[in-house]
Amino acid sequence: MASTDQRIPRNRISPPGAGLDAARMPGHWLLARLGKRVLRPGGVELTRWMLDALGVDPQDRVVELAAGLGATARLTLTRRPAAYTAVDRDAAAVAALSALTAPGPTEVRAVRADATDTGLPDGDATVVYGEAMLTMQPEPAKRRVVREARRLLDDATGRYAIHEMCLLPDGLDPALADRITADLRGAIHVGTRPLTPAAWSELLTSEGFTVTARRTAPMALLEPRRLIDDEGLVPALGIAGRALRDPAALRRLLHMRRVFQRHSTHLGAISLLAVPTPTRA
Repeated sequence: MASTDQRIPRNRISPPGAGLDAARMPGHWLLARLGKRVLRPGGVELTRWMLDALGVDPQDRVVELAAGLGATARLTLTRRPAAYTAVDRDAAAVAALSALTAPGPTEVRAVRADATDTGLPDGDATVVYGEAMLTMQPEPAKRRVVREARRLLDDATGRYAIHEMCLLPDGLDPALADRITADLRGAIHVGTRPLTPAAWSELLTSEGFTVTARRTAPMALLEPRRLIDDEGLVPALGIAGRALRDPAALRRLLHMRRVFQRHSTHLGAISLLAVPTPTRA
């Protein structure tokens, strides 16, 4: 199985939220504005595990939902799939993703669409994945995204993977889960709704998938070691420098980090691999 290349070229997608107040914009927009390109709860390491588990190879037709800044797209393209399609709602992201090139003959394209309704043909993909997107959706929207992934996949060879934030452990007290969720929403300014590992699995199972592999990782998005591992030393120093020069951004950054640290025992990242459940004749 091919391994992913750790040296990811920096992408040139303009970060969202230009002109917005740093005190009010969604946390992931703020991080992007400061120069952070890996916005996944489990970092590049869990993304690499996900791609390894998916086993992307030159026969695959890959669809990435909410492809965003293109960090995972670049890792996927090093595996030389037959086709790669990025789906995103942001016009600037789609324009930049369309310009990505692959080292082999991969057909690369980007589509501006919502992950719940991509407009792509039924059963044409062998691999579909999405990262750091379902967490921010209410349950009905989570289900619509997973249902769309199931529609896109080939029944015989299809594989689906997600990489999201999770609450730990299974059976977490609902009152504590609500408190953690409220703290996250207050810090990130997005309607964050993470699930426990069992609940993530149940979501996929109930929408026509069989979960075949799972891995969790610490939620260490803003810890110095993870920042360096994900971005590289020089880019990480650049992010820190830009934050220090922007007091409002620094206050938001430190607040988010405090919330992550406060709930570190019960916050994690998870990636699940699943395949379409065979339908009975």
